[in-house]
Amino acid sequence: MTGVFERTLGADFAKLHPRVQERLALSDGRGMIGHGVMDRIWRGPAFTLPFLWCGSARHILFPERGRNVPFTIENYPYVDGHGRETVSFVRTFEFARRRRRFDAQMVHSAGRGLVDYLGTHQHLAVDLAVSVRPDGGFRIRSGEFRFREGPLRTRLPRWLTGTATVDEWFDDDCGQFRIEVAVVHPRFGPVFGYEGTFSARYVDVGGGVSGAVKPLRERVMD
Repeated sequence: MTGVFERTLGADFAKLHPRVQERLALSDGRGMIGHGVMDRIWRGPAFTLPFLWCGSARHILFPERGRNVPFTIENYPYVDGHGRETVSFVRTFEFARRRRRFDAQMVHSAGRGLVDYLGTHQHLAVDLAVSVRPDGGFRIRSGEFRFREGPLRTRLPRWLTGTATVDEWFDDDCGQFRIEVAVVHPRFGPVFGYEGTFSARYVDVGGGVSGAVKPLRERVMD
């Protein structure tokens, strides 16, 4: 299999920092586990809490704030039940009193490019625009959101969803990956985000990917 990021970026994949290329070229039974610390996890004003609490029920966002929070990210390539090449993006945050997860599965769609399926039941799908940063890192920016629950299928307007931006790069000085994530609403401003560092180790997943990092339900909204 060709990795979903290699398919999406095409020739630009070669412009990535060598360590970032290694991190994103996950296919054919090779996965990555990252361990690190989020220096800061933040959220917007109090009125964002209902939205964040609702998302936490299905491992999409959460309301906690904190500093120096232990962090794990699990990226495993596999073919899902619909035959799509998929990479898990399961992030775990170890707060003092609670563990929180933020789950996503990235697939490459022939018609849409990179698509992120969010949460435990994949009831949200979002188109992603991926670009290479001048320092060899990458930036992911969210586009159209689509919602599916039972018979209801709809596109969500930008004024309802806002925009998520992920920046990740390799810091040669500290020998770790750095990540910054921000979700911003066009009217109400910053909603949620985190920033920190992690180290990566690569693992053999030739024996299959654990169901613990897979969604409870797989959907198609390409």
